[in-house]
Amino acid sequence: MLILTRLVLATAALVLSALIAWAFATDAPFWESFGAVAANPWGLVGLADLYLGFLVSAIVIALVEGNRISAAAWIVALFFLGNIASAIWLALRLRRLIRQAAP
Repeated sequence: MLILTRLVLATAALVLSALIAWAFATDAPFWESFGAVAANPWGLVGLADLYLGFLVSAIVIALVEGNRISAAAWIVALFFLGNIASAIWLALRLRRLIRQAAP
């Protein structure tokens, strides 16, 4: 199950990376696109939800990582790379999280 979960997380990170690369390749204006999303009330809800998820992930990373420098690096990556970073982090730390969660 651990290997399958890691594979799913890695695949999701790769798919999201490919979508980001595709979006940049379309020459769509990033900031204008972002502004269009932010101008819509549901777009704002989506952005708030996204950044709440980043904050929750950052808290989990800070609590699980043993090294503060490593935690800080992952958190910075999270806010720049989004869920690509969280998926990679979770895939790498899954075994530790399972051990810590076990009674």
